[in-house]
Amino acid sequence: MSQQGLVVFAKNKKRVSAFYQQTLGLDLAETGTSHDLLRGHGYEVVVHTIPRKYAASMTITKPPSPREDTPFKPTFVVVSLEAVRSAAQATGGYLKPDSGAWHFRGHVVIDGWDPEGNIVQFKQAE
Repeated sequence: MSQQGLVVFAKNKKRVSAFYQQTLGLDLAETGTSHDLLRGHGYEVVVHTIPRKYAASMTITKPPSPREDTPFKPTFVVVSLEAVRSAAQATGGYLKPDSGAWHFRGHVVIDGWDPEGNIVQFKQAE
C-alpha cells in the first residue's frame, strides 16, 4: 500500500521516534539500528539515524532550538492540539502557545518542533 511519507534524520532516533509516534498517533511498523518506520492515518514517517561521523559535530540544546533555516515544514492534521502539546512535552519537543496559533481553511494551525528542533506544523479542524 502506497502512503505519503516523510524522512526525518535524527541524532537520537529513539527520542525523535517517540515524539512522532506520540504526537501523531503512529504505530512502530519496523525498527532497526538505522531507522524506525512509523505508520498510521495514511502516511508514514521514517526516523533515520544520522551517521556517527556527522552526528558527533551536532549539538542539540535542551530545550531544543528550532531549526528555522530549512525550506521544508511538514504539516499534519491531528484530532487534538492539546493532545499534541502533551505528547510533545512528554517526549522533549515543543508546541508554541495557543496565542501563536492562527486560523486557515477551517483549521486551527500551530507550529512546534521535535526533540532535535525540526519544525513541524499541526492542524486541528475547527
